[in-house]
Amino acid sequence: MEQWLLPAGVTDAEGLVLREVPVPEPGPGEVRITVRAVSINARDALILAGPFGRAGDRDLVPLSDVAGEIDAVGEGVTQWAVGDRVTDLHFAGWDDGPAPDDRGGVGLGADGDDGVLAEQVVLRADRVTRMPANLSFAEASALPVAGVTAWNAVMGRLPVGPGDTVVVIGSGGVALFALQIATAAGARVVAMGRREEQGERLLAMGATDFVNGTTVPGWAAELAGRCGGAAKVVNTIGMRAVGACLPALAGGGEVAVVGLVEHGSATLDGDALLGRELVVRGVSVGSHRMHRDLVALVEREHLRPVIDRTFPFSKAPEAFRAQAGGGLFGKLVIEVA
Repeated sequence: MEQWLLPAGVTDAEGLVLREVPVPEPGPGEVRITVRAVSINARDALILAGPFGRAGDRDLVPLSDVAGEIDAVGEGVTQWAVGDRVTDLHFAGWDDGPAPDDRGGVGLGADGDDGVLAEQVVLRADRVTRMPANLSFAEASALPVAGVTAWNAVMGRLPVGPGDTVVVIGSGGVALFALQIATAAGARVVAMGRREEQGERLLAMGATDFVNGTTVPGWAAELAGRCGGAAKVVNTIGMRAVGACLPALAGGGEVAVVGLVEHGSATLDGDALLGRELVVRGVSVGSHRMHRDLVALVEREHLRPVIDRTFPFSKAPEAFRAQAGGGLFGKLVIEVA
């Protein structure tokens, strides 16, 4: 079979290597998956650039989000059968409840865990879950990181519901999932972006208002004025943007921080945090329970992830370059078979 490799020391997509390797065999408690689609996330561009997610001089099979069909099961596996359509679960050790200290690393395709950019992969049987019946493989591959992260941001800790307003920043995979999930929960969604054509598409998806952050420096206060203050801001930029998000919140509201683009110290308004009892919460993908709840919502509400574009398996380096280039509306997916 063929498999893409990120050699140690390589920090550019041009250095990815396509190689032939033996087909892996599942051991006890494992399943083998014929890979149909793999999605790429912002984390993967960071891992490529390093040092985040890179373990010294180790070569690495990249990417973490896979959708495919089980084609072989190892000894002792009874919950899966050949032909089952599955995706992976991002963390190995987080089934439910608060995030444990040890979740099994930062996911597949990082540090010591090889990823899924291959024609076939072997995973532990408890590391996969049923993919939504209404989705294609390409769409389902977007769930493990982007979909579950959005679910956690919108429905974790302080879940939103009818009458709430949610502010969504950007138009990447997490942002669009958040818009869909919040809308399905009955919340009103308002959006911030940096391009007018982006706003038009967000409004067409169900956002009720849009502010261009490049032309309205006080975008958060502007949105708060229009909507009366938000219950939640889904911040896909990072910690440095938290302070700019606070004016969008109503009292008791939350900024869910999911982005790593601007990762660093935040300058926060302490008077606003204390006086208005605001919450800033870090979101790191989510649990297996969150993933299963997301699958149920996708099927019940007939939600479909937004795919910006797809790439053939042979053009995987182009997908990495597109991810690093930004300006996406939805997810990038590599179709394998």
